[in-house]
Amino acid sequence: MANTVDIEQVSAQLQAISELAREFEARYAEDLLAVHPEFSGSARNLVHYLALRQTDIRGLQHDLAALGLSSLDRAERDVMTAVRAVQAALKRIVPEPDGEPDPGREALELRNPRADSHKRAILGDTPDSRDVSIMVTLPLEASSDDSLVSEMVAAGMNVARINCAHGDASDWAAMIDKVSSASKESGTTCKVVMDLAGPKIRTGDLRPGPRVFHIKPRRDPLGRVVAPRRIRFIPDDVVWRGTKVAVIPVPRECIEYASEGDEIRFKDTRGKKRKLKIIQKDDKGLVLETYQGAYVATDTELRLIREAEGEKLAYRVGELPSIEQPILLRPGDTLVLHGDNIPGAPAIEDADAVITEPAHISCRQPEVFEFVAVDDRVSLNDGKITGVVRSVHADRLEIEVTKAKPTGSRLRGDRGINFPDSDIRIPGLTASDKVNLDFVIGHADAVGLSFVKRPADIIALQEELDRLGHSDRGLIIKIETKKGFKNLPRLLLTAMRRYPAAVMIARGDLAVECGWERLAELQEEILWICKAAQVPVIWATQVLEHKTKKGQPSRAEISDAAMSQRADCVMLNKGPHILAAIRMLDNILRRMQEHQYKTTARSGSLSFAGD
Repeated sequence: MANTVDIEQVSAQLQAISELAREFEARYAEDLLAVHPEFSGSARNLVHYLALRQTDIRGLQHDLAALGLSSLDRAERDVMTAVRAVQAALKRIVPEPDGEPDPGREALELRNPRADSHKRAILGDTPDSRDVSIMVTLPLEASSDDSLVSEMVAAGMNVARINCAHGDASDWAAMIDKVSSASKESGTTCKVVMDLAGPKIRTGDLRPGPRVFHIKPRRDPLGRVVAPRRIRFIPDDVVWRGTKVAVIPVPRECIEYASEGDEIRFKDTRGKKRKLKIIQKDDKGLVLETYQGAYVATDTELRLIREAEGEKLAYRVGELPSIEQPILLRPGDTLVLHGDNIPGAPAIEDADAVITEPAHISCRQPEVFEFVAVDDRVSLNDGKITGVVRSVHADRLEIEVTKAKPTGSRLRGDRGINFPDSDIRIPGLTASDKVNLDFVIGHADAVGLSFVKRPADIIALQEELDRLGHSDRGLIIKIETKKGFKNLPRLLLTAMRRYPAAVMIARGDLAVECGWERLAELQEEILWICKAAQVPVIWATQVLEHKTKKGQPSRAEISDAAMSQRADCVMLNKGPHILAAIRMLDNILRRMQEHQYKTTARSGSLSFAGD
């Protein structure tokens, strides 16, 4: 088959790539001079890769494969070494006319020591037989639960992530203390990454609903009660942070006088008589159960029936949280997104079900309105609702809903808003980010910058770190917008001005902005470019989400977790089954490492070989 390939043409194409790489070095000379010395060679390799991918080399790859040579499909880890290795191999096929001996070829290693060093600098060491780090977003409970973080580290977590959009400095400090203690106990390293919230565009609050709680016993498909509902009474002067059980605040005296076997009787908001049986009393309060449905509101009168003493005591329910009443949107509806801090509300209809006032909700960052134009697309709540801007005003946008469930999709407060067609130009580092940065630099190993779109966003953070005297703090740039993806090479070169640095593929917002059908393609390109830059990549968003939240993974997310081995770090989000999810991911990554190193397959014997 070799005689069907024009070897001279192949040699000329390889030479052209080498020359173009030198041209690109000159083109990016200023950027290359600005990078940190530790990233000097890595930045040059990124520029060489951009030159390699400047033109379509698929024909060249076909010819090289036909000659039994490397087709440059894995060249990103060391572009010029790969090109020179192929050139040397060509000389073996066609010896030089003067008969000079082949000078040999440079070895293109499967692992890149420089890339491995960059990874360890920001993500730390990994356990034996697992090259990929596991990052886990710490839940708020990690600030108070003495054993949770230790169990997470034991399960396989070696990078703890704290999201500065939730909690406060006291919560974060408690989490970090527990990470430090867990690391010492286990004799392992666990890095701490803190994500600044960034300019996330979100919906404002909704109009408060009634302060009522619905007690619902478990029923079968025919509506028959098959199990009681358990609830907990806690003292009304205690803040409860648990999420697994229904909680009702009552006066502390009610709990002190109650005993197991006593009853609580009351009339619910509908006037129906109901009773609750006390089945347990502990240091947190009372556990009660009922087989009847009921609606309990703030100030509902309760009667404690003390069985042993034969007396009845009256109390009232404390302050319950208000029920959020989401806005229901259907295709064709109008939604007004306004800049004033007015609680959102559903549409108002007349007696004939004709909408007289459209639904409305505020935008927490109304300054984005000046960058939005008529016919720009809008995505709400992670793409569950989409629409088109029909009119733009200084204080509001009028949006026509184009995609939602036929029966209506719910929009709640504090949900993400994306404008994929709009060039939103707001600072990448917000005022609250700057306040939080004072804490972050004193406690975290690396800081994550959200919604990075242009080099100026990174420079602003770098200058702030310089001002605070912490220019060596690790930096993770999160790619979650269309603009960020398009500017990725420049963003990488800018991030590489400080050491160390990494990239997170925030797949949720990226998919919403660029389209779900393009996510796999974009993810692949980000992996290639970052590998060329020898900058570690974090694979994030919805990894083993069903396992984390429900306890049972979907088949698709098992495949996704296996594919995540191609990155340098995989991030899991918080959930009630997070420990089981960490163990599962650790197991998958260790197994997949036997079959693949990053994007390169490893051909060991097949599992069924010899059966």
